[in-house]
Amino acid sequence: MLTFSMGFAIFFVIAVIFLVILLLNSVYLVRQAEVILIERLGRYHRILRPGLHVLTPFLESPRQVLWSFVQEVEGSSRYYRFTRLVDRIDLREAVYDFPKQNVISKDNVTMEINALLYYQITDPKAAVYEINNLPQAIEKLTQTTLRDVIGSMDLDEVLVSRGQINERLRLVLDEATDKWGVKVNRVELQEVNPPADIRHAMEKQMRAERERREMILRSEGKKRSAILEAEGVQEAQVLEAKGQAEARLTVTHAESEAIKMIQQAVPHGDPLPYLIAMQYIKALPELMKGKDDKMIVVPYEASSLVGSLASVKKIFEQVK
Repeated sequence: MLTFSMGFAIFFVIAVIFLVILLLNSVYLVRQAEVILIERLGRYHRILRPGLHVLTPFLESPRQVLWSFVQEVEGSSRYYRFTRLVDRIDLREAVYDFPKQNVISKDNVTMEINALLYYQITDPKAAVYEINNLPQAIEKLTQTTLRDVIGSMDLDEVLVSRGQINERLRLVLDEATDKWGVKVNRVELQEVNPPADIRHAMEKQMRAERERREMILRSEGKKRSAILEAEGVQEAQVLEAKGQAEARLTVTHAESEAIKMIQQAVPHGDPLPYLIAMQYIKALPELMKGKDDKMIVVPYEASSLVGSLASVKKIFEQVK
């Protein structure tokens, strides 16, 4: 009787442990932004969304998926890849950092390119059943697409067209991965490193180009300065000539008015002697400047001056 009781107790304990293990393996807590694919008797059955779920023992089980990971070795630029089985699919946007790879451009220049890929799983069922090891497939597809895009461009185009390359890669990868239930959001080229000799040649070329541009700008500045200076001189000469012309016109107009007034005052008189006399009178102060202690030489036209003064006197007498 005692032996039977002990056997029953052992059986009960084993049954409880089995039930606990079975219950633990049948209850799944799915966190936010992840899913679990459930198969029933080896066939796809349903997707477990965030929350607490209980599976049917022996009939339902989560699908194990082969998934690759790439991680950079600390303190170096080397990467190592490892693969493991997972039963949960992360639906958040993932960043895939590809190791540097050698790519040949259209003009046969080998360069190292490091790329970043941002993608997100939109259809977990397709990501599991349409492709084996999705991250590895995306990596290989990105590498081949990158070689194809860079191979169709020259080195100079690659260096100045990163935005265009990123967009072309994104469109090609997004279209190719659509059947895998993946949305490629962005592709970024982190580094584009040409060979060392080409980098040195490019630096020399850039330095020479900067010096050439500096010389051109300096020459253009001098040329512009000379043009502005010549234009300023020309404008000054034009303005001076216009001023002199206007002054002459004003003097001529005044003299014309004076002649008219003299003719009106003396209808039968000659105004020319009067004008000549006034010009001589205006010129005398200039002739007398600085002649205090020197002999004054009177020009031989003095007789004309006396005659002009006599004519002026006669005009005034006639007016009176």
